[in-house]
Amino acid sequence: MATSAPRPEQRVRPASIAFRDILSDDGTHVRAWTNDPDGVIDGPTVVLCNGLGTNAYLWPWLLAPDCGVRIVSWNHRGVGGSERPRDLHHTEIEHFVQDGLSVMDHFGIDSAVLMGWSMGVNTAFEMTYRHPERVRGIFAVCGVPGDTFATMLAPFHLPRLVARALTVNLCRVAQYSGPITNPIARRIPMGPGMIKLLGRTGFMFPVPDPDAAAIGLKEFLTTPVDWYARLALGTSRHPRVRLSKIDVPTLFLAARYDVLAGARDMASASQRLSERGVDSEYVELRGSHFVQLEQPERVHQLLLDFVSRIEASA
Repeated sequence: MATSAPRPEQRVRPASIAFRDILSDDGTHVRAWTNDPDGVIDGPTVVLCNGLGTNAYLWPWLLAPDCGVRIVSWNHRGVGGSERPRDLHHTEIEHFVQDGLSVMDHFGIDSAVLMGWSMGVNTAFEMTYRHPERVRGIFAVCGVPGDTFATMLAPFHLPRLVARALTVNLCRVAQYSGPITNPIARRIPMGPGMIKLLGRTGFMFPVPDPDAAAIGLKEFLTTPVDWYARLALGTSRHPRVRLSKIDVPTLFLAARYDVLAGARDMASASQRLSERGVDSEYVELRGSHFVQLEQPERVHQLLLDFVSRIEASA
């Protein structure tokens, strides 16, 4: 039977996290992290393919020892202590897959459920396509299996080619304007007040714990804008993964007002898998790209139920 996600007021023990520096296949040192540094979490392992340039602190409810799952993840190249690759072209999804496999090998994980968020969904599906023996299931949050930029700005109902052109060119502008915008980004007063303000914009919805969200977004702003734009342009070249080669259970968790990953494209991907007989579920919540911060209990419970179902079937 699936366990229940602990309510925020039940999490009396402090959050825990430990970092380890590992070597990826191309010689890049990557900073991995886990929520279980002492080996005390009683639950299955989930490998988190995080959102581009994001960090552990944007998943505050997964950093509690009683969260029910052991999380293993890593920071993207050039982000949060991870090294920039010597070859600056090694910033595409295929290289993130290499990093994820290296992290799994370091922690002795033969296979696991992958949880992807945003561009991390691309990584999760590409890893499954290339190395199906390493993946037991995919929990996809606010992301699509490839060609992500064409699905952006979905609430505005723009044609795919227009959406892709706008978002890719915005990243190109950000890459060249980095020296100007970096000092500005570092000075943004990212605290609970700013989180509440963002919650009124529609880009993000109100969150139950503004203090925790502020920590994660403040850490996100430490990445130089031009480097983040380079990473984004690298991922923009990732094509659609061939779903005909995906045979593991999947759950697509979409947010209705997400401007960075189209809910409609997530629903169609889930339907195509289901039509092939693959166990695939689609869930849509009212929220934004940051739905895991806006509805933490709901997202947490969906994860626990999904992992429990896979454990039971095994």
